[in-house]
Amino acid sequence: MRVRSLRLLPLVVLLVVVALVVPSFVLAQSAINPAPPVVHIQDGGTSGRMESIFIPPLTGAPFSMMLVTEWSRPLGNGGSFTLVNKRRIVRDGRGRIYQERWLLVPKGSKIESRMDVIQITDPKEHTWLNCGVDEKICEVRPYGLVPDMVYKLAMGTSGPLPDGQGFRQHDDLGLSNSNGVDTIGYRETTTLNPGVLGNDLPMVSTREFWYSAKLGINLISKVDDPSSGRQSFSATELTTSEPDPRYFVVPEGYKVVDRRKGEEKPN
Repeated sequence: MRVRSLRLLPLVVLLVVVALVVPSFVLAQSAINPAPPVVHIQDGGTSGRMESIFIPPLTGAPFSMMLVTEWSRPLGNGGSFTLVNKRRIVRDGRGRIYQERWLLVPKGSKIESRMDVIQITDPKEHTWLNCGVDEKICEVRPYGLVPDMVYKLAMGTSGPLPDGQGFRQHDDLGLSNSNGVDTIGYRETTTLNPGVLGNDLPMVSTREFWYSAKLGINLISKVDDPSSGRQSFSATELTTSEPDPRYFVVPEGYKVVDRRKGEEKPN
């Protein structure tokens, strides 16, 4: 998967953060009574790049939306540096997902964002099309997520972190509505004690999100972490009707390169 990004911290530090605080994905399956695997999902964070919201390949829950992203990081003089973009995300009733990737650009600047990647995933065919807009080449790679997985929010419980590293506070924010769709809100506040991650004072990070059970995604998500800054994701122009099938075919004029078999197919 190719996504343009800005590096913030060495990857090893970020992996430590993930290990101490909240895992991105946890798969679990009972060996005695086989059940669908469970995927715990969350938005935001960095692992060498900024991660966006997670879209599961659910069936029977189509939607189309524009996702507005802002990423702010502190400057040494007390100000902040903010990058923004806006991109289209579409899912049909079969669980196929179309996503555009647009470059992050400085907020309020004259620099215009542009789309550099189109991604199309098909859970039935187990394919992931990653299409470079400049090269007009779509690489086919395997796609492992399937609709019958159980997708759950990655939420911890209130209480101390292991080995005296700090404390996590979980709060239910109640019911709300976004773009005409019901949501339920949650907030997690994680405090790392001094010295856990090179910090000389308590290090506090928060995650707040408003989840749509109908669509299986967060329509509003906010992440505030001292190591990566503030990230916000907001769904706009949301519709829940079946989208145009044209989103899920190879764009006209693009060449297909099958990375699973090394085959090239002209479109």
